[in-house]
Amino acid sequence: MGIYEELRARGLIAQVTDEAEIRDLINSGNAKFYIGFDPTADSLHVGHFMALCLMKRLQMAGNKPVVLIGGGTGYIGDPSGRTDMRSMMTPETIEHNCECFKKQMERFIEFGPDKAIMVNNADWLLKLNYIELLRDVGACFSVNNMLRAECYKQRMEKGLSFLEFNYMIMQAYDFYHLHQNYGCNMQFGGDDQWSNMLAGTDLIRRKTGQDAYAMTITLLMNSEGKKMGKTARGAVWLDPEKTSPFEFFQYWRNVGDSDVLKCIRMLTFLPLEEVDRMDSWEGSQLNEAKEILAYELTSLVHGKEAADNAREASHALFSQGSDDSHMPTTILSEDQLTDGSVAILDLMLLCSLAPSRSEARRLIQQGGVSVNDEKASLDTRITADQLSDGVKIRKGKKVFHKAILK
Repeated sequence: MGIYEELRARGLIAQVTDEAEIRDLINSGNAKFYIGFDPTADSLHVGHFMALCLMKRLQMAGNKPVVLIGGGTGYIGDPSGRTDMRSMMTPETIEHNCECFKKQMERFIEFGPDKAIMVNNADWLLKLNYIELLRDVGACFSVNNMLRAECYKQRMEKGLSFLEFNYMIMQAYDFYHLHQNYGCNMQFGGDDQWSNMLAGTDLIRRKTGQDAYAMTITLLMNSEGKKMGKTARGAVWLDPEKTSPFEFFQYWRNVGDSDVLKCIRMLTFLPLEEVDRMDSWEGSQLNEAKEILAYELTSLVHGKEAADNAREASHALFSQGSDDSHMPTTILSEDQLTDGSVAILDLMLLCSLAPSRSEARRLIQQGGVSVNDEKASLDTRITADQLSDGVKIRKGKKVFHKAILK
């Protein structure tokens, strides 16, 4: 089985421009491909994780990755899948985020001579002359076609700024620049990028008469159709300071029964034969599959030692309920207390265990919150003495958090 057939079998391929040509290129190790990452935060998150895994798979098969950091496109912001305009970032923030991305990517991709390279589109986009760009590139784009693009539809309902409207042109120009200067012949990205990627292949063919190819990967959605990697506390980050290895492990350990095998197939590097044998698993075997998923992904992102520690802490927590050394922790100060105590509603918000007071109230009223293994009520207050020793809050069956007063 070639790498293209493996990607198909893992359910990763969503759309391709020229299937036969793409199959031949990547199966023979002759693809020089790029994936772009806009630095919208100071850490990569689970949404980037699948793209990084795809790069790793293709590199292992002999293909050459070009990692594109969007230091230039970050000035605009991708409107794909958005109902509102992204916050404008300062140049200093963009540069800082780019540096954070570079450090994290080195855990996944092998950089060096005749290996992967990393480029920043700020190096060419920020130097463009607007009039020259309009004449040279703008003439290749049909506004009618752009307005029909899926990436603009949601934004059109509330108003699409001219700033965002230019994003497709910038992304297409990236592919053209990489094709001309680095020999890049293929672009990969999430399925929500299809319109932008087609614009890039079309621009290259119009400008050079040469072929270039694009392939999108399936977005990782749960059984309810929501993007995975989101929690009540926000995104699941790859930075251990933002999402600890234990939290990362627990996120994947708690995926739904109907999603676990899909995640194993799409995200882990376990042999397909081994994954196929799990297809018949049910009941308690699905819990074993979830632990396999959590361990494999935590090991990939944070290393084997962190994965071992997270697994051991999870076992101890759920068997005896005693080991809280790897539990997510919020440190409180005296000024966050009122008369030497804090209400459970307030504590849940302080610990980011609920997005609002109304949601925290609902969870408590439904009996889904306990403090130090005792069911909480709306009247529950936690004293400074208790917090000095540290209290363990449990939300539902599987979410644990520690609060401590320092």
